[in-house]
Amino acid sequence: MTTVEMVAVLLAGVGAGGINAVVGSGSLITFPVLLATGMPPVTATVSNALGVIPGSLTGALGYREELRGQGRRLLRLGTGALLGGFTGATLLLTLPAAAFERIVPVLVGLALVLVVLQPWLSRAVRRRREAAAAAGEHTADEHMASEHVASEHAGSRPGRTRRDGGPLLYAGLTLASVYGGYFAAAQGILYIALMGMLLDETLHRLNAAKNVLVALVNAVAALFFLFVADFSWTAVALIAAGSALGGHVGARIGRRLSPTVLRGLVVAVGGVALVHLLR
Repeated sequence: MTTVEMVAVLLAGVGAGGINAVVGSGSLITFPVLLATGMPPVTATVSNALGVIPGSLTGALGYREELRGQGRRLLRLGTGALLGGFTGATLLLTLPAAAFERIVPVLVGLALVLVVLQPWLSRAVRRRREAAAAAGEHTADEHMASEHVASEHAGSRPGRTRRDGGPLLYAGLTLASVYGGYFAAAQGILYIALMGMLLDETLHRLNAAKNVLVALVNAVAALFFLFVADFSWTAVALIAAGSALGGHVGARIGRRLSPTVLRGLVVAVGGVALVHLLR
């Protein structure tokens, strides 16, 4: 890499770390920058997966207050994230490079659509939560009666699904983690959308859980890549340093910062990447 390219990769890592902590889809910043340095797509994906791990960790640590009380849930969902991430990483190296080059434009396009739709998804989640809260305003007697009925029909009551999401959320997050292990861009938005539909939690707590799950997927994929894949140590080091700083800053300002500008940047850079891949 030239000096200019190294600076660009470092700054892309900072941007990706911050965006991942606040919104998700930061790989749409780093991936096209790595491609612009002349790196092959698979090597760029592997280098990016290794490099963004520190950012995932600092982002998760920044939301540690919102993680309180979610340990059991994350333990359960984390097993699916690890399994899915390993499967996706295996597919990345098992499928021929030509297949990856055909699939990636589709994945980038899907990721861009998800980034654009993220505000709508957030509003839909918020409306659903408000409707659930309104429907949950019962008298004390009604509440006790519902608890009694629920105790006689364990496993079928809505409250349980709202707390851990049930098999549907586990299956959905595992499949999303396969996507994340194969191509990480916008996996966090998939997690937020799935958890928002199936869990009664604030968006900040969902975002905190998302950061942990993304860190797990990135970690298991990176551990696999470390031993069996080709990557650029220079790119990994630059993205790691940048993403660690970006994740820390992004987590600190995540409660106050509007993601509109960041989302616009992601779409713009991702659009450039998509055009580049389709040429």
